[in-house]
Amino acid sequence: MNTTSPQGILYMIPTMLGDTAPLEVLPLSIKQTIENIDFYIAENEKTARRFIKRISPSKSQPSLHFQLLNKYTDPLEIPSFLDPCLEGTSVGLLSEAGCPGIADPGADVVKIAHEKGIQVVPLVGPSSILLALMASGMNGQSFAFNGYLPIDGAERGKALKKFEKLSKDIQQSQVFIETPYRNDKLFQEMLKKLHPDTRLCIGIDITLPTEYIVTKTILEWKKTSLDLQKRPAVFIIHSF
Repeated sequence: MNTTSPQGILYMIPTMLGDTAPLEVLPLSIKQTIENIDFYIAENEKTARRFIKRISPSKSQPSLHFQLLNKYTDPLEIPSFLDPCLEGTSVGLLSEAGCPGIADPGADVVKIAHEKGIQVVPLVGPSSILLALMASGMNGQSFAFNGYLPIDGAERGKALKKFEKLSKDIQQSQVFIETPYRNDKLFQEMLKKLHPDTRLCIGIDITLPTEYIVTKTILEWKKTSLDLQKRPAVFIIHSF
């Protein structure tokens, strides 16, 4: 790491997807980077400190500085989060789970870093979206991540039909996530609205001991009992 350059670097630091040993899913480079950085941008200071302590137990906690990036953050404050970089000190951008900038507010910081000419370095780590796609047997050459579907039942149903049609028309796999406590509702909506032959992959607890990644047709899923409540999940559909 070059700590003597005129500008610091913004390191995008992935975290574990759940309660697993850090070095089972993260490369040694993450530990090495964290040991050289004291300034961090994170969604939650408590969980960020816990992560840093797990991956680098000897790291001095009192020396750490945090800027919080979440739904309560004033957008006008975000550019100042990168002031250490402009003064020659590198900053780490942490995700709550997985890779920062992907289904994560960190993208706002990265956009500003590019505007300010700050070097952005993404580090290797687990992405539940890509891991689910890898294991799905669906189209890894053409896919779209659509984030969250509408909460309203009628709107969600329309969105599902729209993405199912898009998948069939251009043979593109469609990827979604949902707040864990609404997983079961989304699953039931998929069973009601999607064509029986449409394929659905559900990836749950990815990288954890309870990991479950299965692809079936909607018709086959209707014969399956599955408890998704409060478990982090990724959903992928593909219509032929």
